[in-house]
Amino acid sequence: MTSNGVLESGRDHVVIFPFMAKGHTIPLFQFATALSVHHKNLHITLLITPANRAFARSRLPSSVELVDLPFPSYPPLPAGVESTDALPCPSMYPAFLHATALLRDPFAEFVASLPSRPLVLVSDFFLGFTHRAAADAGVPRVVFHGMSCFAMAVCKALIVNPPPRGGVDPAGAAFHVPGMPEGVEITAEEVPNTVARFADPEDPVTRFFVDNDDGSDVRSWGVLVNSFAAVDKDYVAPFEAFYYEPSARGWLVGPLFLAAAGDMTTELIDKELDPEGCLAWLDERACSSQPGSVIYVSFGTQAHVSDAQLDETLHGLVQSGHLFLWVVRSDTWSPSVDVGSSSRIVRGWVPQRSVLAHKAVGGFVSHCGWNSVMESLVAGKPILAWPMIAEQHLNAKHVVDIIGAGIRMDAKKDGVVERTEIEEKVKMLMDTDVEVGKRVRIRAAWAQQMAAAAVSDGGTSRLALQKLLEELQRAYDADDEEKCSTAPNKSETNEDIGQSTL
Repeated sequence: MTSNGVLESGRDHVVIFPFMAKGHTIPLFQFATALSVHHKNLHITLLITPANRAFARSRLPSSVELVDLPFPSYPPLPAGVESTDALPCPSMYPAFLHATALLRDPFAEFVASLPSRPLVLVSDFFLGFTHRAAADAGVPRVVFHGMSCFAMAVCKALIVNPPPRGGVDPAGAAFHVPGMPEGVEITAEEVPNTVARFADPEDPVTRFFVDNDDGSDVRSWGVLVNSFAAVDKDYVAPFEAFYYEPSARGWLVGPLFLAAAGDMTTELIDKELDPEGCLAWLDERACSSQPGSVIYVSFGTQAHVSDAQLDETLHGLVQSGHLFLWVVRSDTWSPSVDVGSSSRIVRGWVPQRSVLAHKAVGGFVSHCGWNSVMESLVAGKPILAWPMIAEQHLNAKHVVDIIGAGIRMDAKKDGVVERTEIEEKVKMLMDTDVEVGKRVRIRAAWAQQMAAAAVSDGGTSRLALQKLLEELQRAYDADDEEKCSTAPNKSETNEDIGQSTL
């Protein structure tokens, strides 16, 4: 960039466009921050909608430029609802998807307004329309799914090669997933609901993808993956096999929030965003109890948890005898048991990464959203896996059966996990004299070491990020050279073009 902030060339310009759901948006904020911290010569533009600007600005360094795209009006979606966590009810999710598809024209106008083509567009899988506009401008698109290679490979395999009708045993018999390594088997319960419904043309989410996807995902230049080699490398090749571009690769550059650590540290950000005082409360528990005595409980922001399940969860946690810090998203449920001061139920924002890293916390009861899995593994905390929606069942399998850093919650009755099951599994995870708990704590500590190594100098994720940028810039320079070699009255030699380095 020149001193007045104008781009001399798009070669160093990265454009990032997240989908408007916290589980998708936050990792791309972290990616933008990682680029800003480790590659300061890059100019980074993040596309956002007006209602999401304040949230984005509070979590990004000032070096990342924000550009607003107007969020479309799409009745019956209420005005001002511009992220999935703001939806008044889950049934409006399909309408929200269709509204985001109307960002096609504002995005194309933004691309056309740029003085030169950017180095790359990084955009979410849900924003498939971005691929065509980027391709028309000669910009490679790197797609982001928000999942691990393991989960993505299984989902794609099951969509391309669905199990034969009647070939999946609903009673729980496992079956091998085509294209995956031997020994990778799942049950009907572990098939993501979006994948299971994909063959149903009447399903509104399926209808959205059928109407709006033109193969943009599988034609992408590459895939950004919020994971690291030690836990996911065996599933990179099976996942890459679904992409049309022979050179398309899955770039494991995570854990992204760890890669983003630098002049905006996680600790400082989280302490500013702890309105409930959870960290101070954990400090008190650390002083009065043994390290690792508190179990942290959170089911994320998307899944609906019934009052009946909340009641059973509360009784199970209390009966386990372990201290707990539980984040409840329901505004209407009232606890039937007074937990006193030894444990705590909160309903506001919780700095989850700092909570998991706290020495008072010894385990995590989690819905197994991939971001939460990454945060728990980085903190070295084992997981009591309680998946609910989307690919969370696959994430739970990854954690429990492949990484070995967790225990699976089972035994539902009428769709509700009973208090006795919760009590038993919490004790299994947290009691220091239980063999299973010892084993998963060892594996969680191993994953913590591997994650830290991956994003350090010379680590697999740090090198992958460097190589990703180098290959993009090499392709950019080669394209410029080709254009110059065919242009009339060319005044530059090929050797004069594209000599700057990262």
